[in-house]
Amino acid sequence: MDRKQVGTSDVEISAIGLGTTTFGREIDQDTAFEIMDYAVENGITFFDTAEAYGGGNSYEGRKQADGTTDIREKSTEMSSSELIIGRWMKARGSRKDIELCTKISGGKARPEQIKTALDASLERLGTDYVDIYKIHSPDVNTPIAESLGALDEQANLGKITVFGGSNYSGDQIEEMLDEATKNGYRRFEIMQPNYNLAVPDAENDVFPICVKEQIAITPYSPLGAGFLTGKYIRGDRNAIPKGTRMDVAPGHIDIYFNDRSFNIVDKLKIKADELGVPITQLAMGWVMSHPSVTAALAGAKSTSHLQNAINAYNMNLGELRDEMSSWE
Repeated sequence: MDRKQVGTSDVEISAIGLGTTTFGREIDQDTAFEIMDYAVENGITFFDTAEAYGGGNSYEGRKQADGTTDIREKSTEMSSSELIIGRWMKARGSRKDIELCTKISGGKARPEQIKTALDASLERLGTDYVDIYKIHSPDVNTPIAESLGALDEQANLGKITVFGGSNYSGDQIEEMLDEATKNGYRRFEIMQPNYNLAVPDAENDVFPICVKEQIAITPYSPLGAGFLTGKYIRGDRNAIPKGTRMDVAPGHIDIYFNDRSFNIVDKLKIKADELGVPITQLAMGWVMSHPSVTAALAGAKSTSHLQNAINAYNMNLGELRDEMSSWE
């Protein structure tokens, strides 16, 4: 597995990242352990988690959003992803074998919140540092300079090696860079946008500034929260298969259930059949083959899903990538 530099730092990560939002939500701990073992055996050492990733978090979020109280998750443990990774690292003695990234929840980036959230994540993970720490989405009520100062302080204490953000716009990244320079703080070295064939906007908004400033790009959701697997039916929001991402986290439905996205799925199916490859491999290959992508995050509910990501990374799309980029 190729290794990639994180921004201008000395940190290196594997070219495929293991997304762990499914841990405790769609899959149980034993399955998560199998997936992490398989990842490391195949050179995938970049593990991405967050305090918000958990079966309990999913349950509570859905309950607050629409009042549903049926349990669709494998566990109702809060922050189960971090806890499961922590148990796996302890059982395997593997902390130094991986590059570990976690995140403070979106909209919570005041200095005191960063310190409290980071310490809680470190305790759940059973480690005294993370290689990468991210703000999950911008806190529009807190000046970015205050957040950078707090992250800088935690880095000086050795709790963070590099830090970054997720779901930031190009303009917000520009502001971050300006404030880091003005105040003498470390800057974000890594950004994590949503990026896939159905939601490609980051390519025009986030990618250019990251490339210009040598900030690593590690997109999440290359399969569009599972939408690009082709399992959903056009025009029928009620026919959601049980246990799928759209069932457990129905907020994704509004993002992906539109004519353009379903048209892309139709074209993906045709092209995948022509090539004799799984539709999921082709969709992932499109993301991974972008020359500016440092590492794409691949979630998995089985080791076969992770192998599909490896196969996608090894694809050579060539001119086909340009053709796919023009699909509407």
